[in-house]
Amino acid sequence: MQTQTAPAIQKLDRGMGLAGAMSANILNMVGVGPFLTIPLALAAMGGPQAMLGWLVGALLCLCDGFVWAELGSALPQSGGPYHYLLQAFGPAGWGRLISFLFLWQTLLIGPISIAAGAVGFGEYAGFLAPHLGHWQLILLAMALCLLNTGLLYRNIRSISRVSIVITSAVLGTCAWIVVSGILHFHAAIAFNFPAHAFTPSRAFWLGLGSATLIATYDYGGYNNVCFLGEEVEAPRRTIPLAVIFSILLVAILYFAMNLSILGTIPWQQGQYSKAIVADYMQALYGRNSGILVTLLVLIASWGAVFANLLGYSRVPYTAAADGHFFRVFAHLHPTGKFPSIALLAMGGLSALACLFSLPDLISVLIVVQTMTQFVAQCVAVILLRRKKIATSESFRMPFFPLPAIVALVGWCYIVASSKPLHIAIGAAMAATGAGAFLLLARNKRQWPFQVHDEI
Repeated sequence: MQTQTAPAIQKLDRGMGLAGAMSANILNMVGVGPFLTIPLALAAMGGPQAMLGWLVGALLCLCDGFVWAELGSALPQSGGPYHYLLQAFGPAGWGRLISFLFLWQTLLIGPISIAAGAVGFGEYAGFLAPHLGHWQLILLAMALCLLNTGLLYRNIRSISRVSIVITSAVLGTCAWIVVSGILHFHAAIAFNFPAHAFTPSRAFWLGLGSATLIATYDYGGYNNVCFLGEEVEAPRRTIPLAVIFSILLVAILYFAMNLSILGTIPWQQGQYSKAIVADYMQALYGRNSGILVTLLVLIASWGAVFANLLGYSRVPYTAAADGHFFRVFAHLHPTGKFPSIALLAMGGLSALACLFSLPDLISVLIVVQTMTQFVAQCVAVILLRRKKIATSESFRMPFFPLPAIVALVGWCYIVASSKPLHIAIGAAMAATGAGAFLLLARNKRQWPFQVHDEI
């Protein structure tokens, strides 16, 4: 059966170089997450041993980053994972179902990921305006999603320039936090471990799983450039460089920031903080410094929401352009050449997702992505290597397939140590997605109801 495609004359603009690609990743990674979730990690493990979660999360994300780097370099197309899964598992068979499940979960995960940054923005804004109530902060988060939708309603070249400027401000903020920590570091405070902190009990392993889940959320975003493959210059080289360098740079920053804060604020106090970086700077330099760093953190969180919305808005577009999703999402703006309908849809849904709490948003985000995407991609990179789809210019992960196997084990560990409710949501998302796929396939007489369907 012939599938519908977007008009051949519509093409995305390759206007993002390495600096822009790095900025799109880093903005997504260093949003409000590390500034807001340090207390959550401390509470999960009951002390500064929560740093283990950051270490395990960094190793997991680096291994997973090699998976993304190889996939993104082999198939440098916008909406990345949709193409990786389709081609790896077979465009005439199981690849249809697995790639559809990715599209299906994106309708939930995209808005949740964007909303998590926006909700964090609202919570940090509470440091500057403590008189704001719960619903006022939610409305602020929703307004941020809608504002970014308007700002992204333009050509990719101008967006790339904006991303670079915001990233510079974000990295400057991180540098200020780290330098301040070096000047005021107290090892006795940073390494004040409670009794039996490293005893390998059930509570320890569950706590480590929770802390690692939080860390992977904060590291998340190193794959953002993979969603923009058709808008990246020299993508087979740029995508892997942006992915790997982003992880290494941000991992160093996170460890330095965590040590800086833990070496100043006792963990017993820090685990209850709502704006720990602001409390940290206020303790060192006074109220005005707390206000200034809060403003900088708000810029960082705004930038993360901005970059996240940019990436996720490309997923429904590329699937629709291939004829595998609702045709309306294949529409490109006539002059700006960006997916306008997909952008508006993701922006609106993310505003609605701001109604949920940050811990729930983070947990559902990671668990559902792992169950319906990350695990499948670790298998996909091995299948694609066997199919020899990559060119001689494509990136190949070192020590193949070890990084993919390590990432696979790590993702399974995170899911196994998660709350049953969040696992149930992931399972329900996969089940309803499979049902929707079968209904659509039956109506269109496509696989598995018509074996000889034309692709």
